Amino acid sequence: MADQFTEIDKLRETLRESLEMTDKRQEDISRQDVLTRIERVIQTIVISVSKGEAPVLSVMNRSSWASVRFHKSVGLVLKEDVSMTALRCDCPSTAARFALTLKLLSVIYKLVQSDSYATKRDIYYNDPQLFGSQRTLDSIVDDVSCMLKVPRRSLHVLATSKGFISGDLCYLEEDGTKVDCSSSSTAVPVSSNVNGIRNIVSSAKFILIVEKDATFQRLLDDDFCIRLSPCIIITGKGVPDINSRLMVRKLWDTLHVPVFALVDADPHGIEIMCIYKYGSRSMAFEAHSLTVPSVLWLGLLPSDIQRYRVPEEKMIPFSQADERKINSLRNRAYITCQPEWEREVETMQRLKQKAEIQSLASIAPHFLTRVYLPNKLRYGGWI
Repeated sequence: MADQFTEIDKLRETLRESLEMTDKRQEDISRQDVLTRIERVIQTIVISVSKGEAPVLSVMNRSSWASVRFHKSVGLVLKEDVSMTALRCDCPSTAARFALTLKLLSVIYKLVQSDSYATKRDIYYNDPQLFGSQRTLDSIVDDVSCMLKVPRRSLHVLATSKGFISGDLCYLEEDGTKVDCSSSSTAVPVSSNVNGIRNIVSSAKFILIVEKDATFQRLLDDDFCIRLSPCIIITGKGVPDINSRLMVRKLWDTLHVPVFALVDADPHGIEIMCIYKYGSRSMAFEAHSLTVPSVLWLGLLPSDIQRYRVPEEKMIPFSQADERKINSLRNRAYITCQPEWEREVETMQRLKQKAEIQSLASIAPHFLTRVYLPNKLRYGGWI
């Protein structure tokens, strides 16, 4: 199989550039530095109050495409002149957000000061009525990280993982617990503290990102990691959580092996793959530690639908939401800069149909694991 990966050589320059950018990114900041940055924010508020002025917190606008730019070796990164949103304590529309941000800064300050950690879920359930929803808290955590220019891992706030991983992989958690992912029948939850993982040992020849949990389980049931060659498979169960993305990035940095993506042939699947490869708007401020620009699109390619003669009854017509998503994707820089990807997206839009990975089972029960994936990995067919 190694001979079939010679095309990976052309990605070495991208890998080298990305690693150089990684070296330049903001590394873990000292606890004292985090405390100092929070104190400066509070000091600004105190000064405003002492002057009889309404305190204001400025947070970056992370929800607009106008706030990000595309860097081929990193992905989506924040622009230097990104627009700001003012949270005023005397404005009805922002007063609640202002107060919640101050509350979270207080929680983070205590966590960092005591060198302890908490999950976002823990923080939310300590006062669910105050935050209103987990989503609100999650968004404020990201705002604070961006505002302080501190990687979220340095805030001592951890995210609960939803992803799973399996294959030729062993490592130690930060507390010394040994994790063995080599069981062929069960998967291991992705760590909630990926940055604390150490002593990674693996003979994997490649990493396979799997969009859906159902497909991931199918690969486990068919002993995929044993049948083909030593490899690692990971799923974020749809749109990936931060820890799943961090895990893929950490493994790529450590093992330097090809990373493939197996997603549905639909606009949603393409976007999920792009999140692993190039990141997202909302987390563009942490792109250097979350993206893997060398990710290759293994399948299900829109062109595979005709190539493998997926039965018409297994095809799903485009919805209006699919039309909007595909039009949005076609205008994104990370699609237009890759002619092969652009052609696949055009093929999907022309067909106005989508197909799930599971549709390959209609060709033969084990077609995905015994034919489709082995042929793709051995003889190419990925872009």
